[in-house]
Amino acid sequence: MTPAVNFLKKNKIKFTLHRYQHDADHPSYGLEAAEKLDLDPNLVFKTLVVQIEEKELVVAVVAVNRQLNLKSLARFLKVKKIGMADGKAVESATGYILGGVSPLAQKKRLRTVVDETAAACSTILISGGRRGLEIELGPDDLIRLCSAETGSISSG
Repeated sequence: MTPAVNFLKKNKIKFTLHRYQHDADHPSYGLEAAEKLDLDPNLVFKTLVVQIEEKELVVAVVAVNRQLNLKSLARFLKVKKIGMADGKAVESATGYILGGVSPLAQKKRLRTVVDETAAACSTILISGGRRGLEIELGPDDLIRLCSAETGSISSG
């Protein structure tokens, strides 16, 4: 299993795994998961990594049918300069490949912000740590395990 799944087991968190056959040609990892699992895209969340001015990486968790609003995230983090992180830096810091980055059990624990829309859901799905694997869990468990903050960081 992946580090994310093992982490949940170790912490005795209730979760459900969902698997699907990943299509390398699909234009969106997150929307692919929602489509293939026949789920409401408001419940499936993507893990995005941004770089802020001091070269620090920060994780943003946002529903797959919404867009990360970099200006809102910058305001929330109280920084001026923000952008999407380089893929190699993301893989090195998290230990996961792009399209399979989980907010859980990353190699280097990164500051995490979960979009406030997650709070309206009884459960959400996040990447299980590889393409084609999703973890369903309570948003409160995710926030607690990641020591995450919540804020209005998406649009759409």
